[in-house]
Amino acid sequence: MAKGYRLTAATGIHKGDREYQQDQVALLSHPRITGCVLGVVADGMGGRSGGRKASDQVMLTARQLFERYSPEHDDASHLLKQIVDESHLVIKLTAISSEQEPHSTIAAFLINPAGDCHWVHAGDSRIYHFTGPNLIKRTLDHSYVQTLVNRGEITEEEANVHPQSNILMGCLGAEDDPPADLDYIAQLKPGDVLMGCSDGVWHYFSPSELGSVLSSLSPREASEFLIEKARSRARGGGDNLSLVIVKLEPLA
Repeated sequence: MAKGYRLTAATGIHKGDREYQQDQVALLSHPRITGCVLGVVADGMGGRSGGRKASDQVMLTARQLFERYSPEHDDASHLLKQIVDESHLVIKLTAISSEQEPHSTIAAFLINPAGDCHWVHAGDSRIYHFTGPNLIKRTLDHSYVQTLVNRGEITEEEANVHPQSNILMGCLGAEDDPPADLDYIAQLKPGDVLMGCSDGVWHYFSPSELGSVLSSLSPREASEFLIEKARSRARGGGDNLSLVIVKLEPLA
């Protein structure tokens, strides 16, 4: 691991106001390599069992491939793309055998011991990168409203309350191959925070609110606070919520 920081982390999950939980979240430490971690959020869709089967497959695939990953010999972006492609294939096979329509989003980030970070996403689960309270970058959703924002037809704020905000343009398990947008941070540094989350979380916060919470609280406190606040703001109409937070704390 790069000198100068230590990783603190937490995950959070809640079924919100839904009858059942279709989100899945994991924070995996590499079984052999210290300082190598993978955070994954998957938001399953497709009915009670269909959505859960889809997000389960994302987690199972991510675990299996990450266990075989070697930072010294393997390409992190290739691994993340492989997780997307293999999850997509297995979910489609599940649909054939179960006569359901399981789908899932994915937002996954991998931190290598050298301090470089790579991420991938498909659908509307997001990854945020903050330094202190300041947003450096976030993923752009594969959704109908994001295309309207990209074209300048509506603002980010309008997208959040748009009646078609839940329409996805791509995800795992759909007929077409999923989008898999890759990005990376060349070198993480003390004060950086990464958060992956489903739309049940990010829908209720501005980037400045998220930055303030993530910079001032520990990952465990932040995950509990964000879930509680999102539940409050949903006023009884909230989706499943899941998030994973990794914070780079400066060494004393």
